Amino acid sequence: MAAISSYTRLALAINSSQRAVEAVVSTQSTGVSMLSRLVRSSSTPSFPFVSHYKQLTKLATPLIVSTFKPLSYTSNLHSRTAPILTTKHSRRLFHTSTQSFSSHSNQLHSTNTEDINMVKGSKFVNRLRFDLTPESLTALCDELIANARRVYDDIAAIPEGKQTWENTFQKIADEDADFDTLSSNCEFPSSVSTSKELRDASTEAEKKFSKFGIEMSMREDVYKSLLAFQATHPKLAPEDHRFVEKTLLDFKRAGLALPQDKRDELKKLKERISELCIQFQRNVNEDTSFVQLTREELEGVPDAALGGYEEQEVDGKKVFKVTMKYPDYFPAMKYSKLEETRKKLDKCYGTRCMAQNTPILEEIIALRHQAAHLLGYPTHAHYVHEIRMAKKPENVQNFYDGLRPKLEKLALKELEKMLALKKKHTGDKFDNKINSWDFLFYDRLTNEEEYSVNEEEISEYFPLEYVTNGILSVYQDLLSLRFELEPDAQVWHDDVSTYAVYDKKTNDLMGHFYLDMHPREGKYSHAAAFPLQKGCFLRAKEGKAEYQLPTTAMVCNFSKPQVGKPSLLKHDEVETYFHEFGHVMHGICARAKYSRFAGTSTERDFVECPSQMLENWCWQKEVLLRLSSHFQTGKPLPDDILNKMVAAKNANAGLLHVRQVFYGVFDITVHTQEKVNTAEVFNKLKEEITYTVSTPGTNGSASFGHLTGGYDASYYGYLYSKVFSADLFSVFKEKGVLNPEVGLKYRNTILLPGGSKDGEQILRDFLGRDPILEPFLESIGLTK
Repeated sequence: MAAISSYTRLALAINSSQRAVEAVVSTQSTGVSMLSRLVRSSSTPSFPFVSHYKQLTKLATPLIVSTFKPLSYTSNLHSRTAPILTTKHSRRLFHTSTQSFSSHSNQLHSTNTEDINMVKGSKFVNRLRFDLTPESLTALCDELIANARRVYDDIAAIPEGKQTWENTFQKIADEDADFDTLSSNCEFPSSVSTSKELRDASTEAEKKFSKFGIEMSMREDVYKSLLAFQATHPKLAPEDHRFVEKTLLDFKRAGLALPQDKRDELKKLKERISELCIQFQRNVNEDTSFVQLTREELEGVPDAALGGYEEQEVDGKKVFKVTMKYPDYFPAMKYSKLEETRKKLDKCYGTRCMAQNTPILEEIIALRHQAAHLLGYPTHAHYVHEIRMAKKPENVQNFYDGLRPKLEKLALKELEKMLALKKKHTGDKFDNKINSWDFLFYDRLTNEEEYSVNEEEISEYFPLEYVTNGILSVYQDLLSLRFELEPDAQVWHDDVSTYAVYDKKTNDLMGHFYLDMHPREGKYSHAAAFPLQKGCFLRAKEGKAEYQLPTTAMVCNFSKPQVGKPSLLKHDEVETYFHEFGHVMHGICARAKYSRFAGTSTERDFVECPSQMLENWCWQKEVLLRLSSHFQTGKPLPDDILNKMVAAKNANAGLLHVRQVFYGVFDITVHTQEKVNTAEVFNKLKEEITYTVSTPGTNGSASFGHLTGGYDASYYGYLYSKVFSADLFSVFKEKGVLNPEVGLKYRNTILLPGGSKDGEQILRDFLGRDPILEPFLESIGLTK
């Protein structure tokens, strides 16, 4: 999942705190959405796809998963004995890199595969800082706000009839470019810093930015000045025209068509929503919930997992501290033979932040509804979907209505098998239902008993460092890129590594990315890509245009190495890695003119599509052989294990898929109501749709970060965009999954435009036709 910081957009969504998500600014024409037409036109029954959230959708609460460093790295990529990559903390700032070109062009969304850089006559700059103190961070925040206010004041003060492109929209574009990057220096520490003081200062800066953004989004004087320029009917290049269109729509959606008293009311609602969203996410990030369990209570949990738990002593007895972080929680829930142990863990997981976040979430939902009504929308979902590919909630409902009957038929068959498995293992204690604490355990047993797939055995072939080498190798070959480790770059933690990205053909520097892979206290607790610096033109200086180098951080929570054993990834985690790195590449390879269209700044229900397509590589034999190397023997996955993995790809796919539907339906349900009891709706829908009973006294929505992280009324987009991703992958299947020509076309037609084109047009550019549903149905095991 991808982060935003530009105040001109941060405030324009009803929930202004957008953590780990890219801005969605593209509008669509009215009418029935493309995907709704596809679903309704297909009468073929369907198996559900297995998303890259295969592991995550097994949870009681979905996790934010969505998008961002060797020696001469490329020389070792294909070696089974490739060295483990390391990095070190530098005492100097991340260096500024420059790259000069011979001519200038504004045609930044060309699909010419012979010229993939597109940015001519410019130099790359990097303006990130990771050495801020709480005091200097606060000072930078205040300075950015003051500077931005002056820009808006200047636009508002332009005499009537004197508006030009340069003194109106270009000024906003320039300030966007500055603010987006420099504000990330203030906001990013709240997700990664080990200093609570710095995280606190960062959170306060987020609040200031959000409040200021709301203020600026409701500047009628600025809006009138922009309209005055538009009234001159200027002849603009396509991306300039799009920038004007989206900027004016932002102001309209911010409420500037309302009378002053209503605008004042809306402003107060937005400010309150913003504060609550920031607090909600902070509570999730800062959560330290854990359960203390004895070795006997953890019977069945592999020694490898036990070795990662902190050992403590309680009343003279040794216990293990099992936190709710991925590396702790998953193994315990999957392998603990004692139902009572899993029940304790599930209760702890389902009550994370519940006391604090339940009232916060319910207030947010109510305030969003009020704000939508003020703006003239029936519900918050209608407000959100206006700028999505789906266009309106009714189309999302039609999409679900078309798939759910097929999914439910399959899920019920799988439920029968899972219940039989539970009865076999519980005997007289069988209760004839799959409880929330049962699912992970019996899902694993299904894989082991029906497909002979042992997740722990498979993980031994995926040491993190080797997987990193392999994934970077695949992406370099596929997208015609070259990555180089920069061991002396400044980073925010010793765990972090930094890479420079070059075009393989021209050797032009294209950007940088960071990898922050392990959990730590106070760190963002899921997996996401943070676009710290977006690729865009900066204001001209001394007659020369400068292009700002895109830089993205990939923040994950993979287990740390143990004594004598490296960090080992489950195949699900490899899939997540592949997906998130796809977001990184989207940020690096895009070449938009404006910050607001950079990288993953596409429609929210399209943004996951490029990365979802890349998940398919994790199931291809030729790729798996490059990603795998047993941590002791160095051998790749043997054919028998590999074949079993692929055969089990759709194991319990129906049950997993209806869980994905559940989260989307819950999201749409609460955002089409005025007030809601979130725990009641969450647990009721969960049982109805997934056939899994929630643990009494829990509320999974209290840690459902998507709802306050930019995916409000938009969670459906994961499944929605999956249909398109399958169609994209069908081209690679036909011509070769590692075909560099197709990969370069993908880079230049799907990734390069960023948000400078509508998602539907981007799809047509790559496919040469409208998307179709059949590849999706085939990918989930369904043929006519």
